[in-house]
Amino acid sequence: MRPGATASHGGGGSAARAPGEERALTSVAAGDRYEGERPEDLPRLWHVTLSVSGDEAPLKEVRRALEQLAHDHPFLLTSRYANDHAEIRYWEEARDLHDAAAVALRLWGEHRQSAGLPPWEIVGLEVIDRQTYHQRVAEGYGPPPASPVGVHPF
Repeated sequence: MRPGATASHGGGGSAARAPGEERALTSVAAGDRYEGERPEDLPRLWHVTLSVSGDEAPLKEVRRALEQLAHDHPFLLTSRYANDHAEIRYWEEARDLHDAAAVALRLWGEHRQSAGLPPWEIVGLEVIDRQTYHQRVAEGYGPPPASPVGVHPF
């Protein structure tokens, strides 16, 4: 640092620097927050249940397509299927419910071609936070934990 220049230590505030003087870079440790960042701005886990249905398709093709989707996106917990409908359950990390729901609503359409999914439409979507999911399971009225994990017929 040049004589007469001042440095800022911590806090991320701006310091007076001589013209042309570069600012020192600092690293941020995992888990640290930016100044002004609130807990509600951080990503949270959301349990997503996506239901789709449409014209009948061969069961083998539906199963193969859902297995391909699970292979491409290992975040999928479980899929249940029949020849005219399916349900996909998984955990999504997102800042808020709106972001988690937006990702879920794009999932089927964006991967329809790459996974060979049937041309079904989304007919249901549930997005709940982790606490609500575990509360429902504990009280016995929520979906049981995804077991066994994988792709299974209804």
